[in-house]
Amino acid sequence: MSAPSLAPFILARPWLTKLVKPLASWYSSAAGYRQLGLRADDLISEENETVLAAIKRLPERESYDRVYRIRRAVQLSVQHKILPKTEWTKPEEDSPYLIPLIHQIEAEIAEKANLDTLTITKKH
Repeated sequence: MSAPSLAPFILARPWLTKLVKPLASWYSSAAGYRQLGLRADDLISEENETVLAAIKRLPERESYDRVYRIRRAVQLSVQHKILPKTEWTKPEEDSPYLIPLIHQIEAEIAEKANLDTLTITKKH
């Protein structure tokens, strides 16, 4: 299961969004993954069955691009280099592509669990 998120709470309050958004932008830039050409969803650990199922559901092109980004980042990390600034991932390109699939799979798992524990009672 994915971790709980404060995003809906923050986004529902405009004053809090104005306060947190610059901090979130700074943190994303400071994390350094964009300098390696990665997107935020590339950082999700593949040690979870739900994540593995979501990766299998990715379109072929998106899956190829993900593997390419990760391999390139590993190579850059080994060489202690970063990409030229023109090749960094731009904030507008850093959109979630794996999280929606993970949420969909978690909903399916929850629905299956509910159906598996369903009890049928007869009316007399």
